Amino acid sequence: MIEITDKEKCVGCGACVQRCPKECIALREDAEGFLYPEADASVCVECGLCEKVCPVLHPGESRQPLMAYAAVNGDEAVRRSSSSGGVFTALALETIARGGVVFGARFDERWEVVHGWTETADGLGAFRGSKYVQSRMGESYREAEAFLKSGREVLFSGTPCQVAGLRRYLRKDYGGLRTVDFICHGVPSPGVWRDYLKEEVARQCDGKNTVSPAPNCGRDALLEGVSFRNKACGWKKFSFSLSLSLPVGQGTKNSVFLCELLTENAYLRGFLSDLYLRPSCHACPAKCLRSGSDLTVGDYWGVCAVHPELDDDGGVSVVLVNTARGQEMIGGLNGVRLTPTRYADVVRFNPAVERSARVPAGRARFWALRRELGVIGAVGALVKDPPLWRRAAGRAKRIVKRILKRI
Repeated sequence: MIEITDKEKCVGCGACVQRCPKECIALREDAEGFLYPEADASVCVECGLCEKVCPVLHPGESRQPLMAYAAVNGDEAVRRSSSSGGVFTALALETIARGGVVFGARFDERWEVVHGWTETADGLGAFRGSKYVQSRMGESYREAEAFLKSGREVLFSGTPCQVAGLRRYLRKDYGGLRTVDFICHGVPSPGVWRDYLKEEVARQCDGKNTVSPAPNCGRDALLEGVSFRNKACGWKKFSFSLSLSLPVGQGTKNSVFLCELLTENAYLRGFLSDLYLRPSCHACPAKCLRSGSDLTVGDYWGVCAVHPELDDDGGVSVVLVNTARGQEMIGGLNGVRLTPTRYADVVRFNPAVERSARVPAGRARFWALRRELGVIGAVGALVKDPPLWRRAAGRAKRIVKRILKRI
């Protein structure tokens, strides 16, 4: 029977919940807003399946990729709406063209992040773009298995631990399964995201930073869009954005659009400071390509130093080919420009491929302050702006780089 005594040893993939033949395991949210499995001992028959499918108890072997590429989707509209170079969309369109099904993370009607699937090109838009929240898997593993058993091709995308959980859940290799994970910094708390969104909507309604909704705001304000990686100011200097409709009179609404740079937005600052990552992210069992995925994709940070000819600040993906099946997937793409690159360069600028995030000094303090000040207030108290001289030096450095690039 699965029993969580150390929260660092549960990634929250839900494989145990979906595999249990007695359905005696349920996911419960803890005080930090993360889901953990709890088993009903009175129903459990001690079959051990929950432990057999756990990717923490059975981690994969560390690997080196067969090949590494810098990649850019030639469709500029797709690249603009993607977090980096738009490779996932190209892979998904190929799958759908062959009659397959694509799994990915999307927002639900409450703007929480869940895993879902689509078999149409129109449905792919919901999966595009990074979602800096741990997604709820729901029945995704069971659904993927059902599609595979019916002979459908499945492209499954997720965090490395979610892909590892799927592979443990399936317990066999299906010829129609294609898996893609991404270079993962860590997954933030769904509970923190829920609170932040509530605070931000309230702040936009009444102009004050408060955790209490303004009059009628929580009921009538309509959240219409969220983007963690808005490229209005460029790929490297991405922004958090959301759009709201607020009631202003009888039958009329006022549209509000918030767009804050990653250095200004409270939620992104807290995420990038590792304040509310899942405990297992600080001891990730899926680093070093242990997930078993066919491909690993992500932002090619540092591409300006390695392949400056590709860097137009529109977004460049890195693609790590981990299996022969992955090589077939990437080799069959149309409209994607692939430039071979070195794995060592990828890791140099993307250390999260191999290293877990460190536990920040302020993590425990954040949870205490969150109760008192809310998410925005707690982040503001713990994440300080860099000193003025450092910000000025950074701006000067960027200006010099742009001048040298033109020369």
